Amino acid sequence: MKPPRFQYAAPRLLDEALTLLDQYREDVKILAGGQSLVPLLNMRLAGPSYIVDINHISELQYIEPEDGYLAIGATVRQRQVERSALVQEQLPMLVEAVQHIGHMQIRNRGTVVGSIAHADPAAELPALLTCLNGEVLVQSANSERVIKAEEFFTGYLSTALEAGEMLTEVRFPWIPPQAGWAFMEFARRSGDYALVGAAAVLTPALDDRCMVAHIAYLGIAGAPVRAHAVEDVLVGTMLDDATLDSAAEIARTVVSEDMSDVHATTEYRRVLTAELTRRVLKAAWERRQP
Repeated sequence: MKPPRFQYAAPRLLDEALTLLDQYREDVKILAGGQSLVPLLNMRLAGPSYIVDINHISELQYIEPEDGYLAIGATVRQRQVERSALVQEQLPMLVEAVQHIGHMQIRNRGTVVGSIAHADPAAELPALLTCLNGEVLVQSANSERVIKAEEFFTGYLSTALEAGEMLTEVRFPWIPPQAGWAFMEFARRSGDYALVGAAAVLTPALDDRCMVAHIAYLGIAGAPVRAHAVEDVLVGTMLDDATLDSAAEIARTVVSEDMSDVHATTEYRRVLTAELTRRVLKAAWERRQP
């Protein structure tokens, strides 16, 4: 299968790319890694008149530590993050999540920012960004804005991006050094999209009770889900078996009613979500530092 006809531009400066986006607006797509866009083009599920290839924009190629977060530019490959000594040392949870993405060949081309912008609800990075309460930097020819993850993902393959805007940077907040974290998912085969996945970060207080809890899911709704009701059950506890059981039962209710498909029924996903909740919380709590 071949894509529909389109015009192609490969600017070398971000300002040039933003000008093109402003000019073509709803009729343009951005090409970075192409792991989602190219199949959509070939299957004629997307048919933009213009493609803007941002791979030659060197100013978008960075992985930088900032005050409070790790900043990743729009052309950084997932494999670069996976192999980065900085990320391995300072944000290993991101490395663990990236290693669940497809296969190495996919990660060699796919970009971190592209995965966030595509907003697949079964993808790992949108759920991780939601769990960490991260942000994205969105720019246009005339302005820029910073959007929180929970406000950015608006539905199935839908985001708060507007015509003429481009996601140029994703910001993953640092995890407190004493916090425990875990990322897990259930998939039929290694490299497949997960039926259900979860990311959790648990920060203990001085008395070794849970002081702050973050947990988010992928594959259970039309967008990543931050489960505040589950978090509320955990705060103030030592995550004993009774607490984990309560969290698991609440997690079942977070799964959307319309999640039945050829891979799993809604009820099956609820069972998986409950069990995954127990496992990911237990693993995160065991990783906490005294």
